[in-house]
Amino acid sequence: MAGTSRGSTRSRASKSSAENAPILSPLNPKLRKDKTRNNSLIRIFNVNLKFLLGFGIISFVIALFFIYPIVNPMEKPQKPRVITPLPAPKLTDLPMFQGEHRESLYWGTYRPQVYFGVRARTPQSLVAGLMWIGVKDGRYFMRHVCQDSDELKQYGWTSHNGRDYGHQVLTEQTMSLTTSFLKSKGHGSGYGGDWAVRIGAQSNESIPDDEMLNTAHLFFYMADEGGKSFNLGRGVLDIHDDSVLASGSRSDTGDWQLHLLSEDVSQVHYSGFKTPHIHNLSDLVLANLAVQARKFGHLLLSDSSDDSPSILVFQISARIPFRADIVFLSGTSTRDSRVEERLSRLTGISLTSLLSEKQKEFDDKFKKCFSLSDELGLESESVGKVALGNMLGGIGYFFGQSKIWLPSTSTLNAGDNSVLYWPAELYTAVPSRPFFPRGFLWDEGFHQLLIWRWDIYISLDIIGHWLDLMNIDGWIPRELILGAEALSKVPEEFVLQHPTNGNPPTLFLALRDVISSLKKEKFAAAEASDISVFLDRAFVRLEAWFKWFNTTQSGKELGSYYWHGRDAATIRELNPKTLSSGLDDYPRASHPNEDERHVDLRCWMHLAANSMRSIAELLKMDKDVEKEYGFTAKMLSDFELLNKMHLDSANGAYCDYGNHTEKVQLTWKILETGSNYPRRELVREVLEKPVLQLVPHLGYVSLFPFILRLIPPDSWILDRQLDLISNRSILWTDYGLRSLSKTSSMYMKRNTEHDAPYWRGPIWIPLNYLIVSSLHHYSQEPGPHRERAKTIYTDLRSNLIRNIVGNYQRTGYLWEQYDQKRGKGKGARLFTGWTATVLLIMAEAYHEV
Repeated sequence: MAGTSRGSTRSRASKSSAENAPILSPLNPKLRKDKTRNNSLIRIFNVNLKFLLGFGIISFVIALFFIYPIVNPMEKPQKPRVITPLPAPKLTDLPMFQGEHRESLYWGTYRPQVYFGVRARTPQSLVAGLMWIGVKDGRYFMRHVCQDSDELKQYGWTSHNGRDYGHQVLTEQTMSLTTSFLKSKGHGSGYGGDWAVRIGAQSNESIPDDEMLNTAHLFFYMADEGGKSFNLGRGVLDIHDDSVLASGSRSDTGDWQLHLLSEDVSQVHYSGFKTPHIHNLSDLVLANLAVQARKFGHLLLSDSSDDSPSILVFQISARIPFRADIVFLSGTSTRDSRVEERLSRLTGISLTSLLSEKQKEFDDKFKKCFSLSDELGLESESVGKVALGNMLGGIGYFFGQSKIWLPSTSTLNAGDNSVLYWPAELYTAVPSRPFFPRGFLWDEGFHQLLIWRWDIYISLDIIGHWLDLMNIDGWIPRELILGAEALSKVPEEFVLQHPTNGNPPTLFLALRDVISSLKKEKFAAAEASDISVFLDRAFVRLEAWFKWFNTTQSGKELGSYYWHGRDAATIRELNPKTLSSGLDDYPRASHPNEDERHVDLRCWMHLAANSMRSIAELLKMDKDVEKEYGFTAKMLSDFELLNKMHLDSANGAYCDYGNHTEKVQLTWKILETGSNYPRRELVREVLEKPVLQLVPHLGYVSLFPFILRLIPPDSWILDRQLDLISNRSILWTDYGLRSLSKTSSMYMKRNTEHDAPYWRGPIWIPLNYLIVSSLHHYSQEPGPHRERAKTIYTDLRSNLIRNIVGNYQRTGYLWEQYDQKRGKGKGARLFTGWTATVLLIMAEAYHEV
């Protein structure tokens, strides 16, 4: 094809020259008769030689311009595979997630990182939020972004339905705030409808008549992530004459208005900012207040604004107690918008009635979905509602690009070892609002165990968003940090995501349960149909995900797997971490290499293969597909092969296998740093050559075949597993099962100078939930160990519920983990991610075969 193009161009140029020559210099008729001498031709070239040469050169250059890319095409830089999306239809484009569903979930409390925030599920959204001034030890502090250093006595959603209602309590040192959120799709409203938030303030206790303590200063703001400017309403001049604080227009909601109605608020102050950054808004407000305090001696905003502000902050000051209703109305410019009618419905007595109705609906649905027995009592029920409310109220929407690690051999970004993932959105629950307000892949599977039982469509929507983030190789980033607000909460060293590393495919836990319930006809007909449609489209992505694990994480032996990403060269870790496993510092083989076999990953792969087989069977797919996954699941459940690879028959525990020695320790040494100042550091010292062996650490990993129910109910190994669980010197405590045995050489050992033990003793609720679930399973299975499993199940379930409920009553929080000695909450507080699975333990909601 290149030769043809080149020849065609040349032919066109020659023809053009011949045709033009006579027109430029007509031939003399007399000379035309002389066929032996053509002096006219000589004359023509004499006269037009310069022109013809120039024209020829130009023609050649033009031809070359068009021909060269064909003959020798320019090499365009290839997009790395790691940032190439999987070429499959997106799950979030399914009809069930569009139309009414999408609009009903358009607005929400999708900013879990702040104490109260509202945004839409769209990039460059209009966002709203609340700040306030807290008083501690006679000093003022600004509250906005959730953080432990604020030392709030308690905060979180006591109820939230995930769609259009939520109630939250925030307890300061001397004051309690409540935020009640409600959405409404009234006649005349724009896309997504309207929403209202009722803010109340009460004194915690009897306090002296001190202006500082008896006055609340709240700051409610609207911001446009796209930088679009707002109009200031007349309500800032006289709130009792006009309730409009701000107005604007967007393509999604149409014209909109923000109203404030309160009999307790006498005046409003404001400040407007023109900035693309919302995550540092607290600093802007504090700076404005500081100037005012220095000039005038009071904490009031300046009543001034930058030109064309994209953020408007309104200060609402009032004596405690007080109540204020803030309402967002969309589509206010339409002829039949009924603004006054809609405003009246979302304020005052009408709003009180609507909030009461929504609370009753939440309570009734909670009883229907989880059916807690009366023996648990009202205190446990209250904590169960908090667990669910915070899970649903912690759902966020994020948009941005992840930062992905590239091998040093890549030439795409010279001098840089990272590249950006494609721009993507993520609708997801989060583990912890103050510490981890972003998406974590392996946490999300546990979140969905709770959410699908409450609202199957929200659950499938979230799972779809995660699977849509899959690249062409079937890899999903294990942690999603999307957008400036999410990024502002993450230390730089944790931002980069490594495409060689996975995370437990826990989404299959939720999908397995959904499939089981589908087979048992526990869904309504329309729901069952939509679930089948979802699974059908999801299959190609789930298959790519499975194959990514099955190839990149496979071991040397058939049916063996190991977590990639461990640092074999580290000298600062007592035991190289296995972050990709989700169990972080849980001890593995001391010297990572390709000979490793990780029993937990093998079990996760069985779960995935068996789930894929179930989906293929349910959807009546090609029998060969079902057989392929069935064969893999059967091979991974082969009890003899499992025992051959991982069983320590001396104690009936399942162990990892790898290059290992127990003779390692951390020792202080003086290290040369290349400068004039050597540094004293705590480094790893190996006192014995490692050998290939089973890794002799007993803990959660040792129970994974039990967790995935791969042990026959009549096996002697099941009895030994029950020994491990119930033995106080190994895993049993009065508060739940510890993560690592007291007999382990790594028990409660620091991994580095700065890394305290994490999965080396403390009690973690999601793994306890899985263990409790399997105990319940074996207590129902005929066999010699049935009654013993039932006794241990009853005691462990009781211990977990009692300790978590007791901690909540004392501290006001659900915690990341619990101390194995005293049961005290540890780690991040307000960790209502997978710790919320305590509700499933209360409800005895487990996987049914």
